[in-house]
Amino acid sequence: ELPSAVDLFASIDNPVANFLSRTGAFDIRHVNGNVYLEAAEHSSGEQALWMRLRSPMPEGSDELLHRALLAYGCDQVMLEPVLRRHALSWRTRGLSMASLDHGMWWHRPVRVDKWLLYVQQTPSAQGGRGLGLARVFDRAGALVATITQEGMVRVPEEERDKRPSDDQRPERWTRPSLR
Repeated sequence: ELPSAVDLFASIDNPVANFLSRTGAFDIRHVNGNVYLEAAEHSSGEQALWMRLRSPMPEGSDELLHRALLAYGCDQVMLEPVLRRHALSWRTRGLSMASLDHGMWWHRPVRVDKWLLYVQQTPSAQGGRGLGLARVFDRAGALVATITQEGMVRVPEEERDKRPSDDQRPERWTRPSLR
């Protein structure tokens, strides 16, 4: 019942959004709102989302293919907790992001054509880098994978200054520079 990123992109009159709505491999549904168009209301550095493949898997597809597709799909959301921590969105003007390192641990068989719950956080997001952690659960609640991704996240100084000050946030914390 959560809003789908596919539907959101389809409703936007923009060539990139239209492309994503047609070609995105995964249906992604954020539990507490997405950060595609605007920053999260509260800067927590945590998020949860459901994800599954939009197309059916070939009959008899093996575990290796499911794992490869999970690796591909998770790359789309792994640094979002870093964006949330710093009150950024994917549309932040001048945002520059790149994956630096990525690790995955497999605990149980996984099916990417079934709903998977990503429970994510960022333990560190400073100095132009952020670390995303995800625990991925199947619908029965079994932990199927643990994922880490370190990424470069940079925002021009003038855009950083437009965000709310720490005094205006519900939780006070010292926000280091992302430069």
